[in-house]
Amino acid sequence: MSKKSVAVVMGGYSDEYVVSLKSGQLIYDSLDRDLYNVHKVVVLKDKWYFLDENGKEYPINKGDFSVTLDNNELLKFDVCFNIIHGTPGENGILQAYWDAIGQTYTGCDFYQSALTFNKKDTLAVLSKYGIPSAKSVYLRKGEDINVDEIINELGLPVFVKPNQSGSSLGISKVKEKSELLAATEIAFKEDHEILIESFLDGMEVSVGVIDFKGETVVLGITEIVPTNEFFDYEAKYEGASEEITPARIDEETTKRVEEISKRAYDSLGMSGFSRSEYILMDGIPYMLEMNTNPGFSPASILPQQARHYGISIMDLCGNEVEKALAKKSN
Repeated sequence: MSKKSVAVVMGGYSDEYVVSLKSGQLIYDSLDRDLYNVHKVVVLKDKWYFLDENGKEYPINKGDFSVTLDNNELLKFDVCFNIIHGTPGENGILQAYWDAIGQTYTGCDFYQSALTFNKKDTLAVLSKYGIPSAKSVYLRKGEDINVDEIINELGLPVFVKPNQSGSSLGISKVKEKSELLAATEIAFKEDHEILIESFLDGMEVSVGVIDFKGETVVLGITEIVPTNEFFDYEAKYEGASEEITPARIDEETTKRVEEISKRAYDSLGMSGFSRSEYILMDGIPYMLEMNTNPGFSPASILPQQARHYGISIMDLCGNEVEKALAKKSN
């Protein structure tokens, strides 16, 4: 049987592209060479290219996502392994394009990607399934901001965050009324819609959920102990947090977090990797957000959880490719 051709697609248009390149490298290294011919494709704002083993770049033909190599050989991919964090790989844009040209890819469909990238809409949908979240105020760029009204409704401190952004970019914790407007300006640099959320005083946990061999599996519950004020970009990627897997919670709370995490995943019709963040208050998990293309570098939480669960990175990545191939043949 001939080997299937897999393109590991990494990069992206946001500041998260640096993390995506590391995630892509781990997946590229981990896919089974006995089963697949594995290639690297980098998608950046100014260029899309195939990267050969010698580091030579070849442009991607956007008409069909193919590559023409030196000897006029045409390379097409059986599967694109999407590991772009942020736009366009985590908000549905790339998936919609691949659907339009008939290219098979891993992970969730464009609708789930677009929905989960929008924090407000995700939490609104999941509230219908009994999944709680913080009280919040939603603002669009250019709208009047009534600081007193917001603080009367939500209290202090509050979190100010872009509605659509990843890696905790643009998030501020506001403790004083005088800091609120400046925090909204920081968030508006990342997105034209922002959320101001009430502060939930509890333990933050990060929960990896995947569909593995036909079953929704909670890979692990990781307790986040940031040395910063909260789990910001530095805490996520520059080691300014302690991550404890499994989280130091009792059995009853563990079961509740697992049940709610599975319910959230299944309610949204998810597929592929996901990592959701919750705050545990009085044993109740309040959802902050769901990431459908979470970090996958060696230091990232999802690979840590997989190792703890007992699934090798090779099997985890191979499962994604096989699901995409099975979907293609149906």
